[in-house]
Amino acid sequence: MSETKSLTISELAEHVAGSLVGDGNIRIERVANLDSAGAGDIAYVEDEKFFEAGRSSRAACLIVPKDFLSSGNGPATEQALEPALIEVSKPKLAFALVAGLLHPQKRREPFVHPSAVIAESADIDLTVFIGPHVAIGEGTRIGSGTRIEAGVVIGDHVTVGRDCVLHPGVILYDDVTIGDRVILHAGVCIGADGFGYVRDDTGYHKFPQRGTVVIEDDVELGAHTCVDRAALGQTRIGRGTKIDNLVHVGHNCDIGARVVIAAQTGISGSVIIEDDVVIGGQVGFGDHIRVQSGAVIGSKAGILPGKIVRPGVWWGIPIQPLDEYKRLNAHLGRLPQMREEIKELRRQLEELKKSQSD
Repeated sequence: MSETKSLTISELAEHVAGSLVGDGNIRIERVANLDSAGAGDIAYVEDEKFFEAGRSSRAACLIVPKDFLSSGNGPATEQALEPALIEVSKPKLAFALVAGLLHPQKRREPFVHPSAVIAESADIDLTVFIGPHVAIGEGTRIGSGTRIEAGVVIGDHVTVGRDCVLHPGVILYDDVTIGDRVILHAGVCIGADGFGYVRDDTGYHKFPQRGTVVIEDDVELGAHTCVDRAALGQTRIGRGTKIDNLVHVGHNCDIGARVVIAAQTGISGSVIIEDDVVIGGQVGFGDHIRVQSGAVIGSKAGILPGKIVRPGVWWGIPIQPLDEYKRLNAHLGRLPQMREEIKELRRQLEELKKSQSD
């Protein structure tokens, strides 16, 4: 899945604009967690409760917050420092950037497997890798540096941008557009018909599904995620959005930039999700919902059709502000106790009534 490079600690510190404390000439080959890290490894510490574990780590280098040394977990002198430190304001982010540098995405040399079936009218850059049993339709364009793994099916008049990765079993229906640096994991399906039907006395009739799907640059979709084509117009996923495994995006949805959606979320048709929204796992969306920028929706929440979700943290079924959800949850937890108290009050009331009637 990825390659491995070897870089000095000084080079890594420069890459993340961090302050180096210790020997910067040591070479780092791998990222690792605190428990398993050893020679040639780099790990990170972000939470103060792990500072002591970080100080005793056998990693060659640690990425730490700027208050790590001043917290009393550092050595008496910088000369005695082992492991070396890279001080940054956001250690987890810096660790991710370092991981990308040490373990870059695997690149394949240009190649077309003999079992691939490619339409003559397809326009495929000479730097593209095409694995076994790939099918590419008429009028489709594939940009430079893109990697298409085994069993991918790409329909007619599809556009796939530069430096994309299509993992095994991806299916792109006709007329969809994929931007640059898009990663589609195994089994992703883009452009299937939306779930749109009109009923009369004889049953259901399919509403036209003549629209398209546009996936913008730097999007990543998890395994077996499905994005339906629009009935009319387009279904869009905005630049830099990251969607987990087993998510369904319905027809005519418009998902903004830098949105994060966790696994098993289901989004009905014509939902608008603005930029920078965070959505937990197993969230259920009714149709024609608008989620405004800055909203955070907790896992297993349910959102009724037509609702506007404003900025803030939301949870529950139906969703409500987090503080209200916590209060309600606390009350629900006391229901058995309250039931017993009510039974006792009723008993006392009956006794009082009986004593008054005597």
